[in-house]
Amino acid sequence: MKQNIVLLPLIALLGCGSSTDPQTTDTPKAEVSTQIPDSLFWNADSLIDPIERKHFEHLRQITFGGDNAEAYWSFNGKMLSFQATVPAWGEECDQIYVFNPFTDDLKNNKPQQISLSGGRTTCSYFLPGDSLVLYASTHLGDTACPPVPPHVPGGKYIWPIYPSFDIFVSDLKGNIRKRLTDSPSYDAEATVSPKGDRIVFTSTRNGDLDLYTMNIDGSDVKQVTHELGYDGGAFFSPDGSKLLWRASRPKTPEAVKEYKDLLAINQVQPTNMELFIANADGSDAKQITNLGQANWAPYWHPDGKHVVFASNHKSERGFPFTLFMIDTDGNGLEQLTETDMFDAFPVFSKDGKYLMFSSNRGGVNRETNLFMAKWKE
Repeated sequence: MKQNIVLLPLIALLGCGSSTDPQTTDTPKAEVSTQIPDSLFWNADSLIDPIERKHFEHLRQITFGGDNAEAYWSFNGKMLSFQATVPAWGEECDQIYVFNPFTDDLKNNKPQQISLSGGRTTCSYFLPGDSLVLYASTHLGDTACPPVPPHVPGGKYIWPIYPSFDIFVSDLKGNIRKRLTDSPSYDAEATVSPKGDRIVFTSTRNGDLDLYTMNIDGSDVKQVTHELGYDGGAFFSPDGSKLLWRASRPKTPEAVKEYKDLLAINQVQPTNMELFIANADGSDAKQITNLGQANWAPYWHPDGKHVVFASNHKSERGFPFTLFMIDTDGNGLEQLTETDMFDAFPVFSKDGKYLMFSSNRGGVNRETNLFMAKWKE
């Protein structure tokens, strides 16, 4: 992972009978304090690079080994769900876990696993009430981990787009309560509006990788992107009025052919992507970056006026990946991290106090761990 983009883990793919309506599930009553003395909480301040001290007041390492990414906050800001492949936890491909970052010790204890049906899983997200989590899984196609396309030395970096991915809702004990999608296509990368009314996800049901939204119960599915290219990893703005996502837009005949040929065999090449913002119904779409190479894993700042994301646009070799922040109008680009490694999947807490992200820093064997920075403006 420290050498070239082709070594990024598959975890980077993501930007996800009777049942219970997610809206009717009771909210957990337990109250957990998020106020912990700095002296007891922060353990990785030595891994903060000088440029990062502008916004990182403190840094905590959350996980310690394997590939860990896409940690997303619960509505009440007291839990996180994430996906991981950690050999010590006994799984062979990405699975979904939930934990409390203020009380749980993931260095010495395995967190609560909620994907218990097998297959590969990805892109988890809490639903309103914080007692249910949605995620995408391939388990209905096969309970074994699906094969990963072999890397060809000197070849291009690709992601598999498994058609067996569908989106499910689980309780926090791993009981699947509802299946939200049912199509013979790739359905994944789902996230939930802060308003609690709609879900956005990526699907190939029309023959291309486009964004769709649906009600929280899976009804009223609407396509919201229509241009050729990969649209994925979308998030609603803090007020639920807009969407932010990554997209490829092949323009030349050669690029269009390559994109279509790869998609025909359920693959995509994510090495040229930019960030887009649109209204929640897909209207008035605007490209906000034009940096070149791979700009991806975007997430809203809680103020709704800025976006954080990962990019390798400053690298000639496709690596490292670095965190940046930019205004929603495409101005004010600011570099946030500066390691010669992999920093990606930045996610703000609802109150803006913390920034979760994945990084190679401080690790061995290219492991990717979760880190939480105490954020300062």
